Amino acid sequence: MPLPDPRAAQTIAAASAALSAFVIVMRYLYGKNARAYSAIVTDPAKVAKRIVNKEDEYDFNEYDVVILGGGTAGCVIASRLSEDPSVRVLLLEAGQSSIKNPFAIIPLSYSLMFHSKHEWDLYTIPQQNAGSAQKYWPRAKLLGGCSCLNAMIFHAGAPEDYDEWCRLQKGQEGALQWSYQQFLPYMHKFEKYHPSPEFPDVDPDLRGKSGPVDIGYFGWVAPGTRKFIEACDKVGIPAVPDVNTAKGTLGATKVTYITPKGRRVTSEYAYLTPEVLSRPNLKVVTGAHVTRILFDTSGPTPRAVGAEFTQQNGEKFRVKARKEVVLSAGAVHTPQILMLSGVGPAEHLKSLEIPVVADLPGVGSNLMDHVVVDLNYRDKTGNSLAFVKGRTLKHQIKLARAIWEYKFKKTGPLTSNVAEGIAFVRSDDPKLFPTSEFPPETVPEDTTSGPGAPDIELFFSPVGYKMHTGDNMPPGDFFGLHGVLLRPTSKGTIRLKSKDPNDPPIIDPQYLTTEHDVQVLVRATRLLARIVSTEPLASMLDPAGDADAELDHALHKLDDAAVADLVRRRVETLYHPACTARMAPKEDGGVVDPFLRVHGIPNLRVADASVFPTIVSGHTAAPSYAIGEKAADLIKASLSSSYP
Repeated sequence: MPLPDPRAAQTIAAASAALSAFVIVMRYLYGKNARAYSAIVTDPAKVAKRIVNKEDEYDFNEYDVVILGGGTAGCVIASRLSEDPSVRVLLLEAGQSSIKNPFAIIPLSYSLMFHSKHEWDLYTIPQQNAGSAQKYWPRAKLLGGCSCLNAMIFHAGAPEDYDEWCRLQKGQEGALQWSYQQFLPYMHKFEKYHPSPEFPDVDPDLRGKSGPVDIGYFGWVAPGTRKFIEACDKVGIPAVPDVNTAKGTLGATKVTYITPKGRRVTSEYAYLTPEVLSRPNLKVVTGAHVTRILFDTSGPTPRAVGAEFTQQNGEKFRVKARKEVVLSAGAVHTPQILMLSGVGPAEHLKSLEIPVVADLPGVGSNLMDHVVVDLNYRDKTGNSLAFVKGRTLKHQIKLARAIWEYKFKKTGPLTSNVAEGIAFVRSDDPKLFPTSEFPPETVPEDTTSGPGAPDIELFFSPVGYKMHTGDNMPPGDFFGLHGVLLRPTSKGTIRLKSKDPNDPPIIDPQYLTTEHDVQVLVRATRLLARIVSTEPLASMLDPAGDADAELDHALHKLDDAAVADLVRRRVETLYHPACTARMAPKEDGGVVDPFLRVHGIPNLRVADASVFPTIVSGHTAAPSYAIGEKAADLIKASLSSSYP
């Protein structure tokens, strides 16, 4: 075994010291004078019944609505329902508040929560068609959910996506409310768009003006981001001011969920304000790991009557829901909780000796995700974000300067969202994929929701990284280009490993099981190779990287078979799992109806990305916010009627 290189050890030690210093400084800065959230309950015995013995099982505290999961949509629902002082609302969240967590505040720092107590540290099973590797799936365990852990890209998907959602309901009552025109008001309801002088052509009248979620062209913009957008324009992807209106979503731009003061916007920050948490009819319990939904099965149809949860010390609690239970735990944990509660594929539940409450084969099925191929290039401009790792004295000085600038001015590189420039294209666009290079017989099947909808996303990052972090990049400055498959045809499953709620579920997204998905990603990768060789982006390339097999400077020399092999080895999640409790007829694998009610259990609803009938051709945070807003209105309408 060779001896370790002492220079490598010194580099690692320096990086570790710099990162530790960054963590300490940020905790100091944001552990003080933060917005107080004293209304959040950390002792569940104040709001729920502790279960000690059998006699206690059916004597527990009562609420009108119990919400399971305080993620992107869950915080929205809790805030909106508690606007009515006559409605008692309880929100249960397995994680803690993120309001004082510096890594959920500072835009650039979100990856520092990976593999920490603030996320579930989930992995897929080995993906046979994607390098036979297990893939890491970051899922936040915090109030605000994955709005604390994503790249803060505001994109609502294509208008045609929602008309497709409507069609997939096949005429069920309420189907039309999911069309683009009818769903659009909920997009506007959560949005507070801030006009920007850099993008004067954005029409503010087509955007939301008074919602709680700040959206705009804020945050650090690296020089390479502007060059990427300009290079996209030169290869035929027009630079556009707005990809979030009825005019369509094709083109290249930038927009973020960052406040004018440089803070990440999470759903907790936006919706669980001090004013909201002062409402006496709202309680929020953190550290509450929901283990199952409780049902009354004595009538002709089951009714959700409450929920059971545990604390980290193993103590068990129960709460009662007089009217509704709302499951908002995300595309992984929502189907897990349903199945642990007896709602799901009957044969699977019986194999684990879980009593079947409702046989719904669609629970945990139809799993769809956006996957990304990451390409890395050595940057000769020295403008990358690699300094955050502090591997050299020069980088440590840059990091100190950036921390100072963020603390006192709320500007600078720490306000980067990493994925700074984005572009949306179609894989059958003849301008981008001319028949001279891409024969007609190689055009992938059109899986988009309409002629104006994309199936490829491209984005630029002013830092290189592999497998979600930059820790495994060599010293130096890099930038990244990334190709995303927006409309996959591969579908997977979420299944239980056991009936123990503490066992993580079995995640099998079945990545790249169809040739279609590989073909689209090959085209995306080829297009990125053309963009990086186009000025002004081409001038950023450091020739020193040309001979480095770990980098992608020579990608243009590979044939299609080699690019396909690269795609299969490199593909990773873009953090967008969806559709595991999809809104569709039961016979089509649906789990909820157009009113988000679980088929056969009318007072149990689901409201998160798991209800997407099919995955949107863009990012999932915006539609999840809008689903939270819509779910709240649907529940309010039911609460105003009489319950049996």
